[in-house]
This record gives sequence, structure tokens and C-alpha cells, in this order.
Amino acid sequence: MAGTFITFEGIDGSGKSTQLRFLANFLRSQGGNVLVTREPGGTPVGLRLRAALLDAQEQVDPLTELLVFAADRAQHVRRVLRPALEAGQIVLSDRYADATKAYQGAGRGFSPELVSEIVELATEGLKPDLTLLFDLSVAESSARTRRRSEGKQRGDRLDSEAADFHTRVREAYLGLAEKEPERFRIIATNGPVEETHERVKDIVVPFLEARGLMVSREPAAAGSRQTRPL
Repeated sequence: MAGTFITFEGIDGSGKSTQLRFLANFLRSQGGNVLVTREPGGTPVGLRLRAALLDAQEQVDPLTELLVFAADRAQHVRRVLRPALEAGQIVLSDRYADATKAYQGAGRGFSPELVSEIVELATEGLKPDLTLLFDLSVAESSARTRRRSEGKQRGDRLDSEAADFHTRVREAYLGLAEKEPERFRIIATNGPVEETHERVKDIVVPFLEARGLMVSREPAAAGSRQTRPL
């Protein structure tokens, strides 16, 4: 496809959503045609599914969780991702299929074979060109999600899972990265967000340049023209 598909993955509290927003702003400052999306909730249907799936007061059966995430992804792929990529956009997604392998596979205990089959059905084989895995310890993750839930942001149902659940998820993510080193880049997120943002740019800018795109490291001056816009 003409576009580029970059996914942001990591356990809860890893800072991936913040880094996605920072990167989107940077690329747009360079004239990039960027689409920001997420799973679950990247479509109108997905927003309603997200509300049910992540409601902290809702009791969701693990199999229901697996299948509803797949339904959300199928809608997302067909209605958002493929059209955007065919139009040549840079697509940044907050979670994608690797999240199902980590959370519902390792976290909930479904077999890798079953999860892979469901992922393949929902995605029709669409894979990211690049996946940024934001990694930090489960202890720090728990501290961050606790602070978030005590503040203005309401915690979701997955935030409340026990530490061993999040440990399985983190180990699964690292295992996926080990199996596909050409696609994954692991970024430690235990430092200041500004430093993490610079690491993200150090990875993404050369990646986009290698695909025939030119990206400056500094925001474009007002009124300036990009010689080779994204």
C-alpha cells in the first residue's frame, strides 16, 4: 500500500498514547498526512464496543472479550486502516493485533493458535510496517495507573487486573518483539517523556526516510515549504 502503518504497543501506563500524540504533532509540523486512531474504538461502532469492554463495572467473559476485540478490529481494518493506507496516509494506531496476542492470549490464557486464527480473520493479514513497544516494569506501570485513576482519568477494567496478569502481558509483548525484530523497536519509558519522544523520533524519522520520505528533526518554520512533504 502507498501509506505507512505504525502501531504503538505496551502495558497500561507505558506512555504509548502520550508518545503517539507527540509524534503525530511532530509529523504534522513537517507537513505529514497523518491519521491517528486506536483500538478498541477507532470507528463509531468501535467506540460503543470500547465503552462496554473497558467499563470497570462490567463483568465480561474472557471469550466475549476476545471476540468483541476481534469484531472491533475487523471494522477498524475495513473502514479506517485500509482506506487510509490506500490513500497514502501515515497511520499511527494506539494498539492493534499484538495487543490481543498479549492481553487475551497470554493474559487470559487462550492458545496462541486460536488467537492467531482470530487475528488473521479480523485483519485479513494486514500487519504494521513498524511497531513501537513501550516497555517499563509492572511495578511502575501499576504506580502510574493508580495515579491516573486517582486523578482526573478514570481507570478501565484492564487496569484493575492483578500484577501477575500484567506480568504475563509484558512478557508476551517482549516475546513478540524477539520473534519479529525487523518490525519491533523496544523503547524504555522510565525516563522523562521528552527523552522518550526523542528516542521515538530517532527510530521513526530514519524509517520514514528509508521509505522515500523526508522528515526534518526541527518543526517547520511558519510559512516554509517542505521540499519533499510526507
